[in-house]
Amino acid sequence: MKSKLAFALIAVSLAGSAAAQLKPEDAIKFRQSGYAFMAWNMGRIKASVEGQFNKDEVIKAANAIQAIANSGMGALYPAGSDHGTGWEKTRVKPEFFTNKEGVAKVAMAFNKEANEMAKVAAAGDAAAVREQFGKLGATCKACHDDFKIKH
Repeated sequence: MKSKLAFALIAVSLAGSAAAQLKPEDAIKFRQSGYAFMAWNMGRIKASVEGQFNKDEVIKAANAIQAIANSGMGALYPAGSDHGTGWEKTRVKPEFFTNKEGVAKVAMAFNKEANEMAKVAAAGDAAAVREQFGKLGATCKACHDDFKIKH
């Protein structure tokens, strides 16, 4: 038991060190990649909800979104990554770095709905998937509205 705790503490401290050593442009690239991957998976669910329902595709997509939602992407917003270029110029609003309460609120809502999406997907009920997909999408929109610069 002690060795598991020691391993966990080492892993957490190494992860923190790795995030602290990220160059702002690398952090921007990684977070842009994560969001692009989630968008692709949201599209997979949407296609299934709006077309021929495919439980297996929905499960795969929902699990991918859940994994990213719980991956600690908050570490990809280090100081200095409020501006600059990753794959493209970052579109994060400066308020993301100053409104910690607002960010926490949208992040927790997203995590909750992403976890629920995976659970609902596993059950395979198309109507429930459609409803939960709407809730998950609303959390994405809330963050975009508050913290993403529009084109």
